[in-house]
Formats: sequence, C-alpha cells, structure tokens
Amino acid sequence: MTRFQNGFTFASFSIIALVLMMANAVSASQDTVVFLVRHAEKTEAKDDPALSAAGRQRSRQLANLLSDAGIDHIYSTDFKRTRETASPVAGMTGLDVELYTWDNPAGLAQSLKQAGKRFLVVGHSNTTTELVTLLGGDPGTEIEETSEYDRLYILTINASGVTTLLIRYGSASPRLQE
Repeated sequence: MTRFQNGFTFASFSIIALVLMMANAVSASQDTVVFLVRHAEKTEAKDDPALSAAGRQRSRQLANLLSDAGIDHIYSTDFKRTRETASPVAGMTGLDVELYTWDNPAGLAQSLKQAGKRFLVVGHSNTTTELVTLLGGDPGTEIEETSEYDRLYILTINASGVTTLLIRYGSASPRLQE
C-alpha cells in the first residue's frame, strides 16, 4: 500500500475523507458535532513540553483532515502541547483558540451542547475520554498515556441521542503497529 510522506496511506486518507463527508451530509443543522483529540506527540521536557517534530506533523495532518468540517469553535487547555496541536486548525479556519480548564470537564461539556455548532476540543489522555463520556459518547478503551496520539472522536449530538465515531489519523501509534 502506498504511504505518503505525511504518514497517510491512500486508503486511510480516502476512508477518513469519506467518513467526514458522510458526517457532514448526515448531520442536520440542529446537530452538534464535537471533534475531540488528545494533544499530539510532545517533547521529553519536564515542564509544559512543546510538540515534537512528529507532533507538529500530526497537528498539520489534523488541520488537513478537518479543513472542510465547518468548525465553529476550537477549545484547548492552556498547555503548550495542546495549544500547538490546535494551532494549525485555528490558522486554517481563522478562529481563535479558546482556553478551558482541564479540571472542569463538566463545565466544558455543558457549553459544548449548543445546537447546531461544531467544535474541536484538544485535551489530554485522561480528559479526552472523560469529555466523550460526559457528552454521552462511548470512549472505548483508555488512551495509552505513553504512546497513543492518533485517536479522533467525532460525536454527533441531536434529539435522538449521541453517535460516537472513533477514527485514527496520521501515523499509527506504536502499540497499534505491533
């Protein structure tokens, strides 16, 4: 299978594009759509690490993937790695990155339930799955703290309930390549 320089295979890129097009087509104007990701790969710095080269690559892949998603708001915790993950999407959309506190996920979940809006939320291995749960979605298994950076949750919230779609983007996490 052909693997592009950015880590996508043609098949994975095509599937992800198809899923996003279907989500756009199926999502009615009353639906709220929340895209949730953990920050991309970080450096080994102890205090507030920035993204590594792999993380910067993944954040650009995220921006490319969400280029036609119609994002209305971007939320990030106030850490370098999360702000840097959100930055390419913000640059592409012209939106500001709105900061939220990592220790109040219930407050953020409540504000995300606005009908008809589309949000990107960049968080951490523990806050991302917690937000998925608070929004009524299915987080699946816990995110592997040391090596898993490729989950993208797409939650569609409407009068019928919550639909959870979990896809992988960018280069596969090391544990998934074994």
